[in-house]
Amino acid sequence: MRAYSGWVDEGFGGVADVFARNFEEFPELGAAVTVFVGGRKVVELWGGVADEGTGRGWQRDTVVPVFSCAKGLVSVCAHLLAQEGRLDLDAPVSRYWPEFGRYGKEAITSRMVLGHRAGVPVLDGVLTFEEIAGWAPVIRAVEEQTPLWEPDTSYEYHGHVFGFLIGEVIRRITGHTPGAYFRRAVGDPLGLRAWIGLPAAEMDGRARLVEAEGRPGMPGPEHLLTRIVTMNGALVFPGLDEPHGWNDPALLGMELPGAGATASASGLAGLYAAAVTGIEGRRRLLAPETVADAVREVSSGKGWLGFDMGARWGSGFLLDSPSFRPMLGERSFGNDGAGGQFAFGDDEFGVGFAYVANRMIGHGDARASRLVAAVRGCLGG
Repeated sequence: MRAYSGWVDEGFGGVADVFARNFEEFPELGAAVTVFVGGRKVVELWGGVADEGTGRGWQRDTVVPVFSCAKGLVSVCAHLLAQEGRLDLDAPVSRYWPEFGRYGKEAITSRMVLGHRAGVPVLDGVLTFEEIAGWAPVIRAVEEQTPLWEPDTSYEYHGHVFGFLIGEVIRRITGHTPGAYFRRAVGDPLGLRAWIGLPAAEMDGRARLVEAEGRPGMPGPEHLLTRIVTMNGALVFPGLDEPHGWNDPALLGMELPGAGATASASGLAGLYAAAVTGIEGRRRLLAPETVADAVREVSSGKGWLGFDMGARWGSGFLLDSPSFRPMLGERSFGNDGAGGQFAFGDDEFGVGFAYVANRMIGHGDARASRLVAAVRGCLGG
């Protein structure tokens, strides 16, 4: 008896084989993978347990926290606004948000933020949970922040400030916070099960996260934006369970746009498929020239801290990075999330891909990469 449910189109059985082996060879608990090709869903698989405490099984539409995959939602929105002529990614952020342009931040552009080059990866001040949930206190703290380096001279992953900074630009242009704008512009019209700020009606059916044995704990939300957190957000701190941990409805329900999305595999894969080919009979969200702009490499190599993780960054997206997160090619763009989540699109191959799981093993673990390799093989690559 197979350990998963779902289906694959003819020619994509290799993805199902790898999905099954992931349950055999890793401490997988519950997981799902979805693949679109040419705007059509060709893989939809799910299996395992969504809630270890109750034994509730993973279902086709189960959502799970996907952490920094949120950056993909925010970045698609930013590129949509640029495509519409409402946002110039190379103009100073202060054109849209005047209060931002001080203390050395006057020349920072949205592209610098999207490429992790703005010099504000973290904040000096410690904000409470209530302040982070309130949005405005974080925005005031960003306004008061001094860059750690001269903007655009180096880069380092802007783990959480990224979402608030680009999110406030989106809010200034549209009048909506990024989570609300995403749902209005993309999520609701396409019926995508992906949110920044999970609705209360979706809480009971969500998957609950569990950390693999030996994995460092997640940071609590009060420490997500400060310098006591290492730049990639990894800090030994018990942060999964309530209150205010990553399984807490109060945290999942707030807008944390750099690292706080909750989504199903189909929701994330559908987003990227919509971006590169279109789905549901609609034209693609991002024009070829918009994708070309997004996948132009902005940052790579050694960062400000002196480390080279092998990642390549475009404008808002992780690019094909063979030694860090391999995808399909030079037109691939996406984002991964703490614990192993990963989603990307590629308009050359016409692919939207997403893998999500609730057993958190770690950034760069092989589960998603094995599935991407299987997709590549099925496409004849």
